[in-house]
Amino acid sequence: MTPFALLALAAAAPPPATAPESFGFPPAARVLRVPSSRAPLSVPPPPASDDAALRVAVLGEGPPVLLLPGLFGSAFGYRTLAPELAAAGFRAIALEPLGVGGSARPEGADYSLAAQAARIAALLPALGAERPVVVVHSAAAAIAFRLAARHPERVAAIVSMEGGAPEQAATAGFRRALTFAPLIRLLGGRRLIRRQVRSTLLGGAADKRWVTDEVVDGYMGAAAQDLGAALRGYRRMANAREPEPLAPRLRDVRCPVRLLMGAVPHRGGPDEAEITRLRQSLPTLVVQRLAGVGHYIYEEDPHAVVAAVREVTDAALPRAAPGP
Repeated sequence: MTPFALLALAAAAPPPATAPESFGFPPAARVLRVPSSRAPLSVPPPPASDDAALRVAVLGEGPPVLLLPGLFGSAFGYRTLAPELAAAGFRAIALEPLGVGGSARPEGADYSLAAQAARIAALLPALGAERPVVVVHSAAAAIAFRLAARHPERVAAIVSMEGGAPEQAATAGFRRALTFAPLIRLLGGRRLIRRQVRSTLLGGAADKRWVTDEVVDGYMGAAAQDLGAALRGYRRMANAREPEPLAPRLRDVRCPVRLLMGAVPHRGGPDEAEITRLRQSLPTLVVQRLAGVGHYIYEEDPHAVVAAVREVTDAALPRAAPGP
């Protein structure tokens, strides 16, 4: 979403009458709140605690696929993709990083992308996902790349949907928009905010039909549960300092990487210059452009995402030695 849409939502939208814990997933999904460390990069890191719990939904059985939403989104966006993966024989694990969606937003925690990667690496064994395929959208790709570079034993492959390699969680535009939050709170109303969220989704969509009232409400729901906390979480992400740059570490990412790009012109996603830089830095990168799709690939073509997961899984699995 655009910075102003997110801040308008966090500053002014009233909470919904109900906020389903399943966030649109089928009833068969198990929704967990998993304790994590507030400062996983500290030496030694503090122990995991409930005040830094991450919201996780698990659906299906089979090889694990970790789904990370965009940093200013929520797992609601994966409500269609997760069942598709489960039906294809995978175990879909949707995890919202600290400060994202329904996960905790504790004060004083480390919200850097490097810390998010370390936090997830520490939790994967407890989730029974020692080495999953990691599927990400937009800026969350920066978490996946840091995870694969720092903890290669924890990542089998990466499928990035419209994700580049940003050095920070928040763009300059988002940090500028933070200064307008008080004005948005004063002038905003739920109808105005819904129009902005709808406009943002439509701007990234190729097929506009999926942007229904129910979908708009779903995308609004996660931040609307605790508006003040959501806004404070966005500020903490915007102000977080990274311990090291990502660009020099991209060459350490040795697992298969598939970048899915929507071929229909739309707002959002890396531009051609950034894709070129990714090609130069990631030795295993394969770029795939999807016809008839915009920014929200998981909404418009989940079958293509499942197919990409199958292909990178096959590429990551050790091949059996030929028989005599």
